[in-house]
Amino acid sequence: MLISDKQKQILVLLADGEFHSGTELAVALGVSRSAICKQLKGLSDIGLPHSAVSGKGYRLDKPLDLLAHDAISAQLSEPHKTLLAALEIHDSLNSTNSYLVERSQQDAPSGLVCFAEHQTAGKGRRGRHWVSPYGSNIYLSILWRFQQGGMAATAGLSLAIGVAVIRALKQHHIHDVGLKWPNDIYSQGKKLGGILIEVSGEADGPCAAVIGLGLNLFLPESQAQGITQAWTDLTKITGENPLRRNELAGTVLNHILTIVNGFEAVGIQAYLDEWRSYDCLQGHTATLFIGQQRIDGIVAGIDDNGLLLIKRPDGSVQAFASGEVSFNADTL
Repeated sequence: MLISDKQKQILVLLADGEFHSGTELAVALGVSRSAICKQLKGLSDIGLPHSAVSGKGYRLDKPLDLLAHDAISAQLSEPHKTLLAALEIHDSLNSTNSYLVERSQQDAPSGLVCFAEHQTAGKGRRGRHWVSPYGSNIYLSILWRFQQGGMAATAGLSLAIGVAVIRALKQHHIHDVGLKWPNDIYSQGKKLGGILIEVSGEADGPCAAVIGLGLNLFLPESQAQGITQAWTDLTKITGENPLRRNELAGTVLNHILTIVNGFEAVGIQAYLDEWRSYDCLQGHTATLFIGQQRIDGIVAGIDDNGLLLIKRPDGSVQAFASGEVSFNADTL
């Protein structure tokens, strides 16, 4: 469901989490009170439950920190600002990654950054749906063009982006976080965020990478019912110390730009040791699924190319470039 212009105007007024009368909202929007009621009915469908109390008016169940261009840009260093072709904020997209993949095919420049308040068809790995309620989390994609080395130049990029996200979280004093190969952010055995990179171009020439990040700040239980794996959000981790969404969005973007800008020159090798320090699966029993194949063993970290190492029951160690890792969260 796409948000209407009137609904966005209402949300801006209700974002403070306080009560606003129907009359106040109607006057501000230049519509009738009945029209306000009609617009409000659709908010729950995009993950924004609200209350209506006679004599007080309407209030969102949780205040919103709506994305703002200036607030995000304020977190970027001056050199990083020059790397941006544009910074776009959309109310609703089917997927920030899908949007930039399409823009890439239309010759959009490197450094195009896209945030969305809401995704109607957010994308996870292997075609999974990424739950994307309005105004609650970070949905970010970046188009970056690599000029040399072809698609091989992006090998290990998802691991390096994971390092960038952990750096950003630590800058905001969130330390109980780690990385799960190849592209997930975890905390206490539960998924906090995910990275999805889609690469197109030439095998040996220029290529384009669309780097997507979904990071849970606040995920309502009602919206998360269809998630089939253990999940968490930053509200659960920080408790009474909620993060400012724009500040975190800008910090994450700043750290990602640091890595993508130099990745073509240094590759994954520059980030291996740091990634290993955040590895939350090393030493734990896990199962790797590659299609119908199942590989059981103990995670032995990653090799110098960023491949997953699995120690088999017979003592041998094998490296894997792809697959889905399953583990018992209670053992972490």
